[in-house]
Amino acid sequence: MNSGPAARSDHNRRMSMQEALKLAAAHQGAGRLPQAEAVLRQILQQRPNQPEALHLLAIVAHQAGKTNVGIELIARALAINPNVALFEANIAEMYRRVGDARAAISHGRRAVELNPQNADAHNNLGIAHYDLGDYAGAVESYDKAIAQRPRFAEAISNRGNGLRNLRRYDEAEAEYRRALSINPSYAEAYNNLGSVLRDLERPAEAVTAYKKAIAIAPNYVEARNNLILAHKDLQDYDAALSAGQDALRVKPQNAEALAYIGSIYVDQKKLDQGFDALRRSLALNPNKAEAHNMLGRAYFEANQSEKALECYRKAASLKPDFADPYNNIGMCLKELGRFDEALDALNRALAINPNLIGTYVNLVDAKKFESKDDQHLVALERFAAKIDTLPEERQQHLHFALAKAYDDLKRYDEAFPHLLKGNAIKRRTITYDEQTALNYFERVKSAIAAEVVRDKAGGGTATDLPIFVLGMPRSGTTLVEQIIASHPAVTGGGELKDMSDTVNSVRKRDGVQAPYPEFVVALTPQELAAFGESYARRLATRAPGALHITDKMPSNFYFLALIHLALPNAKVIHTNRNPVDTCLSCFSKLFAGEQLQTYDLAEVGRYYRAYHGLMEHWRAVLPPLAFLDVQYEEIVADLEGQARRILDYCGLEWNPRVLDFYKHERPVKTASASQVRKPIYGSSVARWRNYEKFLGPLLQELGPLVR
Repeated sequence: MNSGPAARSDHNRRMSMQEALKLAAAHQGAGRLPQAEAVLRQILQQRPNQPEALHLLAIVAHQAGKTNVGIELIARALAINPNVALFEANIAEMYRRVGDARAAISHGRRAVELNPQNADAHNNLGIAHYDLGDYAGAVESYDKAIAQRPRFAEAISNRGNGLRNLRRYDEAEAEYRRALSINPSYAEAYNNLGSVLRDLERPAEAVTAYKKAIAIAPNYVEARNNLILAHKDLQDYDAALSAGQDALRVKPQNAEALAYIGSIYVDQKKLDQGFDALRRSLALNPNKAEAHNMLGRAYFEANQSEKALECYRKAASLKPDFADPYNNIGMCLKELGRFDEALDALNRALAINPNLIGTYVNLVDAKKFESKDDQHLVALERFAAKIDTLPEERQQHLHFALAKAYDDLKRYDEAFPHLLKGNAIKRRTITYDEQTALNYFERVKSAIAAEVVRDKAGGGTATDLPIFVLGMPRSGTTLVEQIIASHPAVTGGGELKDMSDTVNSVRKRDGVQAPYPEFVVALTPQELAAFGESYARRLATRAPGALHITDKMPSNFYFLALIHLALPNAKVIHTNRNPVDTCLSCFSKLFAGEQLQTYDLAEVGRYYRAYHGLMEHWRAVLPPLAFLDVQYEEIVADLEGQARRILDYCGLEWNPRVLDFYKHERPVKTASASQVRKPIYGSSVARWRNYEKFLGPLLQELGPLVR
């Protein structure tokens, strides 16, 4: 803000009006605000309507934190002299500072009308447009500022901000770099550059930009907070948490840093720490939409869907142009089986940001495509036309979404090439040690032979709380669990890590983690019972007071003998499905969890063969009723007959509710969430025949298992 020229003072004679104003300006410019105010009030005592004195006193009031008083004083000056561009420019900026962007724009326009050459006034007018969300108007004002002052680094960086909000990311990046070429020590421009690089999905470069901003301005809290997010984008969680602690050291009451730290813990499934950080963040800033959104994710991961929805909706109400909460609302509603509402929410997210390809992946899974003119398919095909310009992660999402849409439309020859490309991209981004994975199956078979099972039988803990549903992913585990969980005596637990966590908790005498499967051989009867009790305690916390709880972690098949020995009264259901259909269905899904073996046809075939060998081993070494084999295709052909068989095995009385499993409103967090909300249908039986000509590597690895 400008106050006018300062001049030397003269205390030895009576000052003229202009000299008094110069003296006041000198005090103001040097930060001696009380002295400046005293001189100005003397002037106004003699001449109450002196406009320059009113204006300068307004500047002093603003600098003293009394901006509203400053606005009143300049308004008086303008009433006396309405044609001073400087008055208009400064009252505009004051209105902007108190949050009245509309008044700021009105006065800013008058300022540049009176003095079109005032680059600062054009820049400030642009900021007011930006604050109001008028990004195109902001860019127009910044253009005029830069036209008057071509090396105006602040206006150039601000122009980048406007372009970024218009999602013209490449142009925004160019503007930030132009500002930095003029002023290499411009910390804010480095911070802005980092943010647009994150938009462009170039997080490694963003890290570098944020670090440069921090090197210039070590106490720059916003840049430190953004650095957390860039490390998180790279999934470098240790670096992200370290950056978070650095940000908190600079500003201990840092709501944003706490929210970002909480989001990292949620990504890592460390929910207790995530809840703690997010709640601390919201205690500092209850109106932070991003923190409410992330708290919703924490509740979602904790299987508290209604609380998750409440948080997502709060985030959306606080920030209506924030697309992510609507995406999350859609995901939550989809898993509750409320598909029409889910589609509405996902469409709302896309209306806010049509470039959210990840949202299209969620959306296509919640609907069935029936026309080549479907608006979502048209949008996906529009993205596909420029797919080479997209970052790889978005290409991957796009390929999986298009494959699903074309499969719905029975355009199989168009669908499978997208599956091949999407899986190839995903495979490049993961580390899968196939030999170690396959050797694990052999270790389990070797360590837990028939004599081990025979010698250790008869112990364990007596609880009948768990009902395990296990098998290959996409083999019908979700369908079987939904049928069982529809029984009033059963609570559906979903895919739980409780068994693997209990396995990983076993220690040798020296405190070092004992390796599975080898530790099973060394367990005493007391230790087997303690193991079973430890698992049962974990499970019971999922639904206190429940009679039975399902644990549908498919990979629990690794632990079948241990489950039999430690939990002999637990019921275990093993789902089977046509091997080729199972592997193809795995290959068709971009899993949220770590299914590392499913993104290459040959690899998933070899994995299936190893899994099949392990199940044959369990059938040979375990008693006949240690687990029940259920065939997916038989459930499709005879739902009631198979449902009665399953309930009878579980010791549950018949209840016809299980036949309406698709109406049961409980969260289903698997790739099959959409399918189990529909009545039984047979289109997924022998589905692989539609793609047979593409499946050579898979069929070769499965060999005699192909049928």
